Amino acid sequence: QEQLVESGGGLVQAGGSLRLSCAASGFSFSAYTMGWFRQAPGKEREFVAAISWSGRSTYYADSVKGRFTISRDNAKNTVYLQMNSLKPEDTAVYYCAAAGPLYQSRDYYDPGQYDSWGQGTQVTVSS
Repeated sequence: QEQLVESGGGLVQAGGSLRLSCAASGFSFSAYTMGWFRQAPGKEREFVAAISWSGRSTYYADSVKGRFTISRDNAKNTVYLQMNSLKPEDTAVYYCAAAGPLYQSRDYYDPGQYDSWGQGTQVTVSS
């Protein structure tokens, strides 16, 4: 059973920071690409960030580049999303997801490439 559990969401004022964590179990975490997606009410789920199995390659949506940082600790089976300079537009449910090896850059942005998903954690940014 593959399981991803997000934590670290909450309410924060604009300009503040949050660090999301995603704990994985039930699969070989170190062999998987990991990603973060988010979804606001009434909107489509959108890509936020991703990291390769080795941690050597990272990818970011233009909207978060320079503000968010994705990282992973394979020894702890955990992926993180450090979110700085938060904006009200960042308000959404944030989901952690896992994918098998990806060989094209465009695949990291595609939610269809991800096999397992967490249940999400709410991030609310007030103005």
